[in-house]
Amino acid sequence: MKRIATTLATSALALTALTAAAAAQETTLRVSNWLPPSHPIVKDIVQPWAEQVEEATEGRVEVQILDAPLGPPPAHFDLAATGAADVTFGVHGYTPGRFALTDIAELPFLTPSAEALSVGLWRLHENMLAEQNEHEGVKVLALWGHGPGHLFTTGGDVTPLDALEGAKVRVAGAVTNQLAEEMGMVPLQAPAPQTYELLSGGVADGIFFPYESIPFFKLDSIIEKGLRVPGGLYNVSFFFVMNEGTWNELSEENKAAIDSVSGEPLVRMAGQAWDNADAAGLEAIRDTVEFHDATDAEMEEIRAEAQAIYDAVREKVEAKGVDFDAALQMLQDETAKVASE
Repeated sequence: MKRIATTLATSALALTALTAAAAAQETTLRVSNWLPPSHPIVKDIVQPWAEQVEEATEGRVEVQILDAPLGPPPAHFDLAATGAADVTFGVHGYTPGRFALTDIAELPFLTPSAEALSVGLWRLHENMLAEQNEHEGVKVLALWGHGPGHLFTTGGDVTPLDALEGAKVRVAGAVTNQLAEEMGMVPLQAPAPQTYELLSGGVADGIFFPYESIPFFKLDSIIEKGLRVPGGLYNVSFFFVMNEGTWNELSEENKAAIDSVSGEPLVRMAGQAWDNADAAGLEAIRDTVEFHDATDAEMEEIRAEAQAIYDAVREKVEAKGVDFDAALQMLQDETAKVASE
């Protein structure tokens, strides 16, 4: 009888422990990921955020980064909005025409700092853009930008600028698409994971990319020349979002905990991750890529060509009921504040 009683007691304790563990972990958030685990977005942004969420919620919320994406990169906003995934990240420009307001953070010449741009974009979003509800169906956890983008070619000259006319260049959204056209090139829309195939196969002659992406996507063996301008030829804005229904089902305690590690703290972490990745990327390609920094005369020409991009973004932003001049001024002011810290 004693043995039976002991066995029952042990079973009861085990059941209690399992019940307590199940109660402690109330929710699992599934993140659809379309990048390799070693990419800075995954290892330096999403994974640290996942760990911070679990710590902030004292284990009540677990974040699971899926091994395979639930859809192609351009589908990731809808994957979150429809609830196919709980959390996703992606590039606004991968779905041209859908997001107009975030184009303001992709304009040429803004800043050399991803952290400064990211925080500036987040503060602008909170103060002027969020109320327009472009991210309908989701809880926006963060918006950020990567480091300044440059033009790279597989061998074609980048100076004088008319040497670029007719070159086919991979672009990542409306801003880089128009920039390529204004510079006399032929734009090819494609997500970042497809770039090696495009360039190595000769489908594209060049690409708009930040430093980090050249070695990461193994383009350092085929990229030969680069064109740079102060503040970058463009930037790219990213979203990091949670399904609205999933968010609403969380307890107020868990919402507060997740908010504490999202928003500006997450945006800063993302920007710093990009700056660090760009520094490492530049170091990796410094001796293999022949860089040309635009001359004063070339800058004057590029600025004249970029004016059409500013005008196009102004039109889209103001069509959404947002004062473009006020929004751009706020973005520039907040970016400058962070850069001066």
